[in-house]
Amino acid sequence: MRINADFDQHALVIPRDDDWVCSPESGVDRLMLDRIGTEVARATSIVRYAAGSSFSSHLHAKGEEFLVLDGVFSDENGDYPPGTYVRNPPGSRHAPHSDDGCRILVKLRQFDRDDLMPVVIDTNDGSLWQDAGDATLRLALHNFGTEQVEMRRVSAGKEFVLDGEAGGAELLVVSGTLWFGPTRLRDECWLRLPQGGSEALLAEQDTIAWIKTGHLPPDL
Repeated sequence: MRINADFDQHALVIPRDDDWVCSPESGVDRLMLDRIGTEVARATSIVRYAAGSSFSSHLHAKGEEFLVLDGVFSDENGDYPPGTYVRNPPGSRHAPHSDDGCRILVKLRQFDRDDLMPVVIDTNDGSLWQDAGDATLRLALHNFGTEQVEMRRVSAGKEFVLDGEAGGAELLVVSGTLWFGPTRLRDECWLRLPQGGSEALLAEQDTIAWIKTGHLPPDL
């Protein structure tokens, strides 16, 4: 399976209700943003857990990164409410579930093999946010090599640049609305720029976005 698999091209997903695909586990569905592979895949997805659903214990041989978008995601390590950012490094294992249902942004098999630091960050902690100097607030989530992961808060009417010049860029709208040229990006819209690409985005309203830069092209 190959979905948005040409990393030299722009990719954009505006979610629709009929885009969701059932996973092998009952009650767990996926909206595939990019994917190379079948069930074991290099993948970026929004995953939706119905209330009371679970996924069997599994190994993340090449790491897992996720951001809780809605509801509470849980595993044997704890409960993760909305706004929790987690990195489970290569070689980690867990058995996730959600008692009341949740949605998470998930990236699988995209870690540098030497990036072994577990990360858990509550992005709702206001003390972690800093002025980025470009009319936005920034919360740094993780840096390794050229890869940088962060959250951005953009005030209504303000513009910022999604900079993919050095290794590409990805953005997911967590809340609010951004304009990408003539295209309106609402909650859970996803945009990927190739290496060398940059785009100015305008906030229609106060907006929070998850952003990753410096990580493309992928090591497949």
